[in-house]
Amino acid sequence: MSTYRFIAAKGLANPHLQTLIPRFVRRRTLFEPVWETLDTPDGDFVELAWSEAPHSLSAQSKPVFILFHGLEGSFDSPYANGLMHAFAQHGWLSVMMHFRGCGPTPNRLARAYHSGEIWDARQFIELLDHRYPNAKKVAVGISLGGNMLTNYLAHFGDDSKLDAATVVSAPLNLAACAQRIEQGFSRVYRSYLLSSMKKNALNKLHLLRDALGLTEERIRNMQRLYEFDDLITAPLHGFRDADDYYQRCSGLQRVCDITIPTQFIHAKDDPFMTHDVIPNFALPAHINYRLQERGGHVGFMTGSLRKPRFWLEETLPNDYQHLKG
Repeated sequence: MSTYRFIAAKGLANPHLQTLIPRFVRRRTLFEPVWETLDTPDGDFVELAWSEAPHSLSAQSKPVFILFHGLEGSFDSPYANGLMHAFAQHGWLSVMMHFRGCGPTPNRLARAYHSGEIWDARQFIELLDHRYPNAKKVAVGISLGGNMLTNYLAHFGDDSKLDAATVVSAPLNLAACAQRIEQGFSRVYRSYLLSSMKKNALNKLHLLRDALGLTEERIRNMQRLYEFDDLITAPLHGFRDADDYYQRCSGLQRVCDITIPTQFIHAKDDPFMTHDVIPNFALPAHINYRLQERGGHVGFMTGSLRKPRFWLEETLPNDYQHLKG
């Protein structure tokens, strides 16, 4: 895997500019995906976005690029359709699993998704393994999806059914990140994310009322991500409270349980994080931790102010060129 470092575009070194500018640079998705619905054993479903028809003849002969998005992300997120398109341009079959409720259609159940929910991902990857048994498979997890992927890789070890993985800007210490996002300018991100989460919760108010006894007023009055996790995420998914959820699902404690070649890409100036997400212990040889000085949160915009480029879309397909055979 490459080790070259990220160099921020001149004039865009500020971590908040790095974090925000992708939405201004890429206002439209790069392609129209092919959609597929995958039913889950509990009567719900997740939605898959493909770079091409998954049963086509050309799809059968390609390696598979798998993407897991971040909190409240979707195919519309600039990094999502951008990475899928970049890998497709390099000859990969690209697919992203939307976490429950993040695709075009609201999911059926009260439950949603969280940083440690690995079982939907497992069903999805088993589907890919069944369809494309001989294809090389690489997974990339962004932010929350990266923490989930860390937990997935650690849990399944040699049976992950993946050949390699990359984790980008992941909140590997959930408690530290929940505190950090309440400070300074980062509260802008908190407000955006929490607003989206509350909107989705209100759309499922009848389900949440039955499951947790929540009222519309209680949801609307939530001010912090910690509060949302304490009142909704944790009890809905079997945790005692937000602290229990954060402790059990933070990926940092499980990094050394990963057995396949995995790289972590993280920026020191990530405004969602503190240094508590950075490993302070020795890592196995197959773990490549690429700590960058700059890049913001899932930003990594290089090039120039007039012509910024998405560094992740250039570096990641090249990192895995050797797997194409």
